[in-house]
Amino acid sequence: MIKAGIIGGSGYTGGELIRLLLNHSETEIDFVFSTTRAGKPIASAHPDLLGVTDLEFTGEVNSSVDVVFLCLGHGNSSKFLKENTFDAKTKIVDLSNEFRLKADATFQGKTFVYGLPELQKESIKKAENIANPGCFATTIQLGLLPLAKAGLLQNQVHINAVTGSTGAGVGLSATSHFSWRNNNVSWYKPFTHQHLGEIEESLNSYGNNTGKLFFLPNRGNFTRGILATSYTYFDGSLEDAQALYQDFYKDDVFTHVSDDPIHLKQVVNTNQCHVHLHKHEDTLLVTSAIDNLLKGASGQAVQNMNLMFGLEETKGLQLKAGVF
Repeated sequence: MIKAGIIGGSGYTGGELIRLLLNHSETEIDFVFSTTRAGKPIASAHPDLLGVTDLEFTGEVNSSVDVVFLCLGHGNSSKFLKENTFDAKTKIVDLSNEFRLKADATFQGKTFVYGLPELQKESIKKAENIANPGCFATTIQLGLLPLAKAGLLQNQVHINAVTGSTGAGVGLSATSHFSWRNNNVSWYKPFTHQHLGEIEESLNSYGNNTGKLFFLPNRGNFTRGILATSYTYFDGSLEDAQALYQDFYKDDVFTHVSDDPIHLKQVVNTNQCHVHLHKHEDTLLVTSAIDNLLKGASGQAVQNMNLMFGLEETKGLQLKAGVF
């Protein structure tokens, strides 16, 4: 059994990791670290786990676990690693944005591999440390990577994406209160979102020129999921595009190209990404959708763990969508 530790277990991504690992046949949760809830039952933060586990949060870290997941706020992972040392054999999966860019991928002698399996699965299999991608970044990259590899993103790319309220984390803010979010929609960080850097690095990793990305993120009045629409110039036919995407994802177990238009309920509560293509004159519209807490965070973290430990990629991730 793989002994796993979770750092920051009281938030949304930590809670999702607990749920996934409790039902993973090859893992055992060794500890769930929390500075605010040490000594309290896991169910005090995640009431749906009442009767499912007797685990309690702890303020102690077991440095010899096989894998540790860092579910901390952005900027806190490096601080935690400076204060806590793990065994050389311990693999680290970081869910923050600290180590995703190539310029930041080395820390304290550890090298973090960017953990998007559809982009570099073989590197992940050999990795000791993973920088888990961002949720918007995952959605958008999976919509655009086939075009990037084929050198077909040389023109401007316009991206509009809407995310659920869980993307803002468990802490309250003015725009995450129910009375503000309900029956409402708004944009934020127009054209400057922090995930643009990792998106651009991935799209440019094939050595082809990528046109400027114009990314407009939106807040939706729902809790989970991201739906992204990206469009750019495309000289080929719709059939050409579909063949390109089907070939690119033919060996990927969680990303699927749909012949029919897609919607969020197909992927919420799963580790799936669904992609749909639509051609209008000389413009290709690519729609991609994921669950921001699963394929966009904790599910992808477990997918990366499976790959690093030589397990079946889908282990513990055969989840059911709620389509009605």
